[in-house]
Parts: sequence; structure tokens; C-alpha cells
Amino acid sequence: MIRRREFIMMLGSAAAWPLAANAQQPAMPVIGFLGQGSPETDADLVGALRKGLKEAGFVEGQNVAIEFRWPNNHYEQLPALATDLVHRRVNVIAATSTPAALAAKAATGAIPIVFVLGVDPVEAGLVASLNRPGGNVTGVTNSNVELGPKRLELLHELVPAATTIGLLVNQTNPAIAEPLTRDMQAAARTLGLQIYVLHASSERDFDAVFSTLSELRAGGLVIGPDALFISRSKQLAELTVRHAVPTITQFREFVVAGGLMSYGGNIKDSWRLAGINIARILKGEKPVDLPVQQGKVELIINMKTAKAFGLTFPITLLGRADEVIE
Repeated sequence: MIRRREFIMMLGSAAAWPLAANAQQPAMPVIGFLGQGSPETDADLVGALRKGLKEAGFVEGQNVAIEFRWPNNHYEQLPALATDLVHRRVNVIAATSTPAALAAKAATGAIPIVFVLGVDPVEAGLVASLNRPGGNVTGVTNSNVELGPKRLELLHELVPAATTIGLLVNQTNPAIAEPLTRDMQAAARTLGLQIYVLHASSERDFDAVFSTLSELRAGGLVIGPDALFISRSKQLAELTVRHAVPTITQFREFVVAGGLMSYGGNIKDSWRLAGINIARILKGEKPVDLPVQQGKVELIINMKTAKAFGLTFPITLLGRADEVIE
């Protein structure tokens, strides 16, 4: 016969079993997302990241959590946001841009960092090489800065009579603006073109940019790769159509929104690949063993916008297009 005291002790032990079991369950891994815009402007990137994670077996809220930090295009806030994620002890940091990746790398040499960039990550000082990144950093590169001269060539092929071309850059992001400006000026000299460099660090600058283009009577515009310009693709597309400026940029979203032409990496697919890489790290692989991947490069053209501009795409250009939007 069980004594009352022994019975109470048995009940206490039984009640403790679920608590002990819960205590032994591993904590859900946390991804720190270091954005550059806002939840609204980076929604497509986050969606693509979640898609890649899901393909590799991770679903947010079920077996992985994501903590978001948004600087709303104020790059000077990125170091503090990166440090905050480090203090949060996230398992991986996802960096959406060169400034974000550099801020994350400065904040930690231990937490894995996975980036998606438009620049050469070796030249940016993020990795030792593409095949052997070294350290705690890896990711996906679209080489969008290196493709700048090619965009100028494509625009020149479409509007060969234009001799003055504008180049839009964000001067507060020198890691992209400076090498792109240098390479584009060299390419312009080779093609016999004159390049005017225009600056915008917020959407408030856009109207002044297009006023300047009108004053210069520029025959075209190349928009540089920058998170601000990506997040404002629709607004920039509308401005190029309103001012009738033949424009090429790097992201498909610009053309879908009514812009003329894009040539560059598929940003959504790059973030899907980044999600897969993050999942591999969460499963135990190390960034040093994951080579930097090259994003898919696409040429997208908008025929409706070309007709509105009175432009005819050469057959050679149409034949190279990965997608034609009617």
C-alpha cells in the first residue's frame, strides 16, 4: 500500500516529466535578416528567401524563426542593426546588400553570413575567393556592377543616335557607385558616348534627376544597382515613361512595372538560392565550404513601352531576350 507522502512525490515526478522533455527539445534556430529598405519594399526578397528555405526543409514559424532589421535605406544605421542581431545570438545573418554584408562582417567573425550582392564580393573584401570564401561569409553574386558596361552597350544598340547618356547612382553606397561610375565612363569613351553621373540617395531626389536629364537632352539612362532603386522600381519606371527616357536597369521588376529594358541577375532566384544556402548552414555545413554562387543573368524587354517611345528593337536584340513583355 502506497503511503500518502510517497503518492504525492510520485505525482510531482510525473508532472515534471513533460517539463524535462520540453527542456531537452532544441531551441528553434533564428535567422537574422539585415534588410536595406522596409518590410514593404523588401517583400519580394523575403518571399524568395522563404521559398528557398522551404525547398530545403525549413518553414518559418515551424522549425525556424526570422528576426528582421530594417534601416529604411538609411545605410548609416546598418552597423547598429548588425550588432543588435549579433547580441540576439542569431544562428545566421542574411545580408541584402554590400553595405549590409560589410556591416555584418564587421560585427561578427563567428556567426555565418549569407549575402546576395550585385558586386564582386572578392573586390568588396567580403570573401577570399568565389570558390573558397574563407571565414564566416558566403552567398550569391549577380555581378550587377560588372555588367554595367554591357547595359550601356545594349542601350546604345537600341538608341544608336543618342550621344548623351545619364547614369543614376546612389552616392551614399560608394561600394557600388564608385566602381560602376569608373567602369561606365571607360565604356562610354570606347563607344564614343558622353556619360553624365546623376545622384539620388532617396526617392525625393528622383524628380530633380529627371529634370536634369531633360535639361541635358539625354538620349537614355542607365540606372545603377542599388537597393533604393530596386525598392522603387515602379516609381522609376513611371518616371522614365512620363519623361520618355529610354532606360535600362538590372532587375526584371523595373520592366514588369513598365520600364523599357533590364539586363542583370534574377534577384528572386538569387534569394531562393540564398535560402537554400542558409538551410545548409542550419543543418551543419560551414560557410567556408560553400562556394559563392553566380546568379542567373537575364535580358528582359518591354515591347509596349518601346512602341510608346517609337522604338523598334533590332532582331539581334530580340533574339537575345530571355523574356519579352507585351
